Amino acid sequence: MPSQDTLLLQRTAVPTAAAGAIAAVVSAFVAGGKGALGAVVATVIVLLFMGGGLALLQWVGRTYPQIFQGMGLALYTGQLLLLFVFVAAFKNTDLFDPKVFAAVIVAGTLIWVAAQARAHTKAKILYVDPEAANKAGNGTKTGSRA
Repeated sequence: MPSQDTLLLQRTAVPTAAAGAIAAVVSAFVAGGKGALGAVVATVIVLLFMGGGLALLQWVGRTYPQIFQGMGLALYTGQLLLLFVFVAAFKNTDLFDPKVFAAVIVAGTLIWVAAQARAHTKAKILYVDPEAANKAGNGTKTGSRA
């Protein structure tokens, strides 16, 4: 994974994990052990879904740049629908507190998206890929004609 991708993942996963840890501590005081477990499970699910989606989107951007924007929209829509399915599937569980689980999934997703938007605005992304330009070469000359 190139350093730009790693940096983007770090700038999105760390705030989400930190918010999940805070949610687990708060949930432990408010809803007990089941609340803390629900917060931890929800945080792990958000990190896996959104991190996997980011990795997939970065791969699509490098491999098929022409479908990058459409893939991004489809991916985020699919992720939100799958997270909704998780909330609905665990609505009546006895393993952990389902209300805490749902709240932390929503909060974690919002924090991930906000952190990703901030990371993209702060990133120094090249407009031209120098590696692709060097590989293409094609005998074209640069500079002015005399």
